[in-house]
Amino acid sequence: MTYRWNYSTLSNDQKNKKDDLAKELNIHPVLAELLINKGIEAKEEAMKYLYPSLDDLHDPFLLPDMDKAIKRIEKALGNKERILIYGDYDVDGTTAVALVYKFFRGITSNIDYYIPDRYDEGYGISFQGIDYAVNTGVKLIISLDCGIKA
Repeated sequence: MTYRWNYSTLSNDQKNKKDDLAKELNIHPVLAELLINKGIEAKEEAMKYLYPSLDDLHDPFLLPDMDKAIKRIEKALGNKERILIYGDYDVDGTTAVALVYKFFRGITSNIDYYIPDRYDEGYGISFQGIDYAVNTGVKLIISLDCGIKA
């Protein structure tokens, strides 16, 4: 398999901004160039990007039905229901599963996770994953990075 990398060259103005950013932030010029290529040219923007804060996150209650999701999770925890964290097999899916599983593991031992086999089950929630949930007594599935239909 051959990969083709597209590398953008910087304009003279961008090169100057790169040099300034590298000096202001005391970072390697390559990192400064990556920031410039992402459209991050100001020191404040770069600091926010490199050192994010929880205050920068969006309000999770802007997501539709977040209140219903929280109530359902609270009910599952209160009733000691078995919970399954179901995620995709790619990097963001497995990372999300690890993070959420670790959080719930600190609250309950009645937690499990499932990551589908990339080749046998494909993308998204699979029949095998649902069968696993049923066979292990899961009452609540929390899906992460499984696509819009999940």
